[in-house]
Amino acid sequence: MSETTQAAQPTLDDLRAEALAWGRKPRRHGSWYVTEHMVRAMRAYGWTIVVGALGQPVLYLLGLAAGLAALIQAPIDDRGVQVDYLVFVAPALLVTAAISVASEEMTYPVMAGFKWRRYFFGFNASALSSPQIANGVIVGAAARMLFAVAAYYLFIWLLGALGIGWTTVPNPGTGWLAIPAGLLAGLAFGIPLMAYAGSIEDDKGQFALVQRFIFMPMFLFSGTFYPLDTLPVWLQWIGWVSPLWHGAELGRLATYGAAVPPLMIAVHLAYLVVFAGVGYLWGRKVFIERLAK
Repeated sequence: MSETTQAAQPTLDDLRAEALAWGRKPRRHGSWYVTEHMVRAMRAYGWTIVVGALGQPVLYLLGLAAGLAALIQAPIDDRGVQVDYLVFVAPALLVTAAISVASEEMTYPVMAGFKWRRYFFGFNASALSSPQIANGVIVGAAARMLFAVAAYYLFIWLLGALGIGWTTVPNPGTGWLAIPAGLLAGLAFGIPLMAYAGSIEDDKGQFALVQRFIFMPMFLFSGTFYPLDTLPVWLQWIGWVSPLWHGAELGRLATYGAAVPPLMIAVHLAYLVVFAGVGYLWGRKVFIERLAK
């Protein structure tokens, strides 16, 4: 009996092999474990997410439809395409929703992970690598962005589908492409912001400055409420460098067939992809260097 029990006991090599096998799993799926943590942490402010995703489009669009759009009777001439004011504004507000989420999820949660709660260091002490932690933060934020823009698009589509009186998506067959356009714009804004947030040692109001001097001018001067070419040339550069304008142009192309030349479609896509890619390389470097301390 004792010999059987002794034979059943694992050897040190068996235990080592088992530990390595368990370690390989988080190494393979580490980014998803971090994503799971970030999404689960959102439950603490889940109602804020739901109300923001559903309430914001209702308030904005009803306010514009019942207020400003009622005063602007003439259609908007968007490069030869005549559309109602609400149709013109809706795609830009969808992109704004994604960028607004990015400005929340890529700032204070990142600062919490590095400084206030320091859970990134706990992740890094396990089998998870620094790039996987950065990946998880991005994917977690992208999940919330996707929820926000999908809810926004569903609402503006329902306005026309239910015959309420406003047709905000004249081309529903391609209109859903505004969702990935908004998500891409949110990532193009949010990933560099994540890298910046990770590089901050102390919170001295930097995020408030980002809101006041980057997000708000981008929102007001990126062709959100009127065509960009109606602004003076010395203000149009804000739209040119803004992920919001590039995303809104793609959204307008999808929802009502805005007259965007093929070359400019490529420029909009390339700008957003490059912006997100450069931000990712910067953020990956910041996470690796900071978690190595």
